[in-house]
Amino acid sequence: MRSTGFRHAVAAIGVCSLALAVTSCGSNSDDSASGKTRITVNCRPPASAKVDRGFFDQDVAAFEGRHSDIDVVAHDAFPCEDPKTFDAKLAGGQMEDVFYTYFTDVKHVVDTRQAADLTPYVKELKSYGTIQKQLRDIYTVDGKVYGIPRTGYSMGLIYNKKLFKKAGLDPDKPPTTWEEVRADAKRIAALGGGTVGYADYSAQNQGGWHFTAELYSQGGDVVSADGKKATVDTPEGHAVLRNLHDMRWTDDSMGSKQLLVINDVQQMMGSGKLGMYLSAPDNIPILVKEKGGNYQDLALGPMPGGRGTLVGGDGYMFSKKDTPAQIRAGLKWLDHMFLTPGKGFLGDYARAKAHNAPVGLPEPRLFTGAADAEDQQAKKANANVPVENYRSFLEGNQKLQLKVEPPNAQQIYSVLDGVVSAVLTKKDADIDRLLEDASGKIDGILARS
Repeated sequence: MRSTGFRHAVAAIGVCSLALAVTSCGSNSDDSASGKTRITVNCRPPASAKVDRGFFDQDVAAFEGRHSDIDVVAHDAFPCEDPKTFDAKLAGGQMEDVFYTYFTDVKHVVDTRQAADLTPYVKELKSYGTIQKQLRDIYTVDGKVYGIPRTGYSMGLIYNKKLFKKAGLDPDKPPTTWEEVRADAKRIAALGGGTVGYADYSAQNQGGWHFTAELYSQGGDVVSADGKKATVDTPEGHAVLRNLHDMRWTDDSMGSKQLLVINDVQQMMGSGKLGMYLSAPDNIPILVKEKGGNYQDLALGPMPGGRGTLVGGDGYMFSKKDTPAQIRAGLKWLDHMFLTPGKGFLGDYARAKAHNAPVGLPEPRLFTGAADAEDQQAKKANANVPVENYRSFLEGNQKLQLKVEPPNAQQIYSVLDGVVSAVLTKKDADIDRLLEDASGKIDGILARS
């Protein structure tokens, strides 16, 4: 699903409001008359996000101060990529010189031949080798580099430590298998008083999104490696639905209200009435600031299942119209803004802490090796959230395979939404038939793409 793309708000959710459409176009000009290389970039926070916008503008000004030969023209964008305008801008060749993309966009942008090949230039990006290879590979197509990752998230299990303790469970040991999730959810639901052990989405394509995450966690996949056939009607797919069915109908640990979306589940968790749900770390500050939760009570465990976890995130690609000078200028800008450990728009933790933004969440975690150690040290020094609550997530998810969303994700999620909602609202739902039908529909989507 989509992410907001803003500072400390990289989300696993695709239901953020579409407040402003992106309407500005790229410059594709070196501005040689002034002796400067001019680049347009997007994902500048809107005027309504005063703090974020101020930080962004400060960082752009600092960059221009260090590189007097480069002029950066930043375009407002919230969300950073608006699906209502993205394809039209792409098809019309109207993207900024350096433009924001989600991980799921990469192949589509490359297929439309609107992206510059960065392969000859990435050696000039000093931070490139410090970025996690699994994230770099997302922007690599047929051996060529077409973009630079900026952030990344992976799914885990948010849980309420207070309810775990009340149910006689160890609040420092979240479940790591789906069998344990089911057992713990049953004990939490037994507390009564409207308490729900485990909640899941099943509407607005979010049910299909979580089905995909749960399928990955068990080693399954939604489509074949060549992207041509559905692979949901498998033992792993059946296991996902059987587990949901049994928690809902046999254990009564998921509550009677279904067809939930993310806001419903966040409200349940924030009010202290929910034991567990799947999400990325960025949900935690939302639960505290908007839903009444408490940082001390909210913890994060690894994705149950032990096989894989769904990842998402964003980065920047470059217009095919860019000159070599613009590509080099854009790479320098990315290094300054986002890719220097402990500094820049996303990494200046001291600045974030001074403005009461959460510091210490386990993700985004972009770097590896010494760069990661430096970034984590800076984050720890400025942490204002209970970092120990996220240790099991950090340790557990590092062992999992990172898997991006399937092609044609939203169309596929719409199909799988119906499967999940049927299982959670109909006790006699025919899982075999549901997966068989879904498989045929997904095959049709893939054939048309």
